[in-house]
Amino acid sequence: MKRNLYLTTRPVEEAQAIYMEALGDDVSPKAETVKVIDALGRVTSEAVYAKYSSPLYNSAAMDGIAVISSATEGASEASPLTLKAGEDYVVIDTGDPIKKPFDAVIMAEDTQETEGGMIIRASAPAWQHVRPVGEDIVAGEMILTRCHKIRPIDVGVLLSGGVTEIKVFAQPKVGIIPTGTEIVEPYEDPKEGDIIESNSRMFEAMVSEHGGVPCRYDIIPDDYESIKAGVLKALDENDMVIINAGSSAGTEDYTVHVLREIGEVFVHGVAMKPGKPVILAKACGKPVIGIPGYPVSAYLAVENFVYPVLRRYTGLIDSSEKYIKAVLSRRLVSSLKHREYVRVRVGRVDDRYVCAPLARGAGAAMSMVRADGFCVIPQEVEGYEAGETVDVTLLSQAEEINRTLVCTGSHDMLLDVISDLMSGESEGIRLSSTHIGSLGGLMALQRGEAHITPTHLLDEENGEYNISYIRSLFPDEEMVLVKGVGRVQGLMIAPGNPLGIKGVEDLTRVRFVNRQRGAGTRVLLDYKLKQAGISPSDIDGYDAEATTHLAVAAQVAGGEADCGMGVYSAAHAMGLDFIPVGEEEYDFAMRPKTLELPEMKCFLRLLKSDEFRAELDRLGGYTTDKTGEIIRVLP
Repeated sequence: MKRNLYLTTRPVEEAQAIYMEALGDDVSPKAETVKVIDALGRVTSEAVYAKYSSPLYNSAAMDGIAVISSATEGASEASPLTLKAGEDYVVIDTGDPIKKPFDAVIMAEDTQETEGGMIIRASAPAWQHVRPVGEDIVAGEMILTRCHKIRPIDVGVLLSGGVTEIKVFAQPKVGIIPTGTEIVEPYEDPKEGDIIESNSRMFEAMVSEHGGVPCRYDIIPDDYESIKAGVLKALDENDMVIINAGSSAGTEDYTVHVLREIGEVFVHGVAMKPGKPVILAKACGKPVIGIPGYPVSAYLAVENFVYPVLRRYTGLIDSSEKYIKAVLSRRLVSSLKHREYVRVRVGRVDDRYVCAPLARGAGAAMSMVRADGFCVIPQEVEGYEAGETVDVTLLSQAEEINRTLVCTGSHDMLLDVISDLMSGESEGIRLSSTHIGSLGGLMALQRGEAHITPTHLLDEENGEYNISYIRSLFPDEEMVLVKGVGRVQGLMIAPGNPLGIKGVEDLTRVRFVNRQRGAGTRVLLDYKLKQAGISPSDIDGYDAEATTHLAVAAQVAGGEADCGMGVYSAAHAMGLDFIPVGEEEYDFAMRPKTLELPEMKCFLRLLKSDEFRAELDRLGGYTTDKTGEIIRVLP
């Protein structure tokens, strides 16, 4: 056999591009259904939604006593109250259900037991130390997007949400063939001229770590027909094949000749040191990669050429722990008693990282699913102010964070839809959404802590949505408003409307659950109450706040409230009846330069896509007449 001389080499990036284009649709992910308990390390092939809420009921967040909040009014150090057992309070433990008429919890250490009952020295506001139904997970809520690698915390959250099986990308089988007359197995006693074979075992670990199922074959000596037969057998039994050694220019390096006979070689030789003699080929419609024999060369070749193929099969993105500096978007207060690990979402806005704190409770498992990292508050520090630069330990890959569109503002289920669609894009772009209400989102945008803000703020003077608020908060800047959707806001009520609710005028006789201050839904409610001549103080539950439409719907569905304000899609998702109150405009505010970001271009493309509109039709309650239109808001 003549020497296999290759006089030209290709740059690594060029070789990767040539190979990926050549593989085409022959390498594509396939889906399969697995049990959640067996899903660790797998990658979701479609979005996963919660079947049940968590908690399933209003539950105590502390050991102590469950009380009727109104019965504790006036209690103070100077004027303590004595509550009667069974009448004014019941003893409860953490996790116990909180049932009517009790609606708050007082910690055990803040009570004093006497013969006459329990002494308290402070009043308890409604829902103090109570975890409301759906606080962590709401039935119908998206738990995971597609292309998400399942972690231990995800397994727990999925099961808590009633999900026992999920669809994931199938794991590709990878045949690994060590070749060489001079190599021997590690358990053999080597003689002079022998080399202990170790690369294939390294390949097994690397393939397993990146979502494949390795199948290592016995060593094949340097014989053309033996190598050919071994490769054909491996191709028949696997999705791709790695051949180790025999890829260089020696007289007994047969790999490239075998591959040219049974398939097609696209690249032989890359401009990489070490690792030059790489072979990128396809045979029987499957990828075959020849890897050089030197261990360092072999390792680099797998990283640069095997991993991209595995990622196309599995949807995996390589991840490693890193540390960054990030600007804190909200104030964090901490006790001097503890070293606190605060879960945060991270994105890059302009030239700095921004981190937004997530739920901090020990039971808020979904915050671990959503977290990009931890902000650690040392024991001797009482916290950090908004705008301070803090250290963040990353759980997500920095590359993912750099390709994240930071979305802060009003909540809507359509953000989950777009997030899922973006996660499925080949560019690896994602959407990070934090729900703090329309006004809070615009203020975050003003501080440079977000790329876009979903907003639906009504100007009571002229009936216009969003524009006047943008002009007020950005008086000296040109801004952009991308039209989102028209959506129906209304009252979410129990099926069959047992209380005969007809409109906002009936809110004074039912138990209500509200949205947080600054939310566009609350602004609309206040406007409707003003029109009806109703004072918020006359509504039972006006001060009971929930941060998303689904959380409101969950409380109504669970019987904790008779009525709540929200969008039709949330009511539909929870099986509730719905009384329309009005249509509104849900749009996206941003600075003009944001339109040029690749992430924003992807967002706009998906916003106007047929797939997105089909998902909105499934959710119900939306119109898309102006979706994607761009309005310049001048100072």
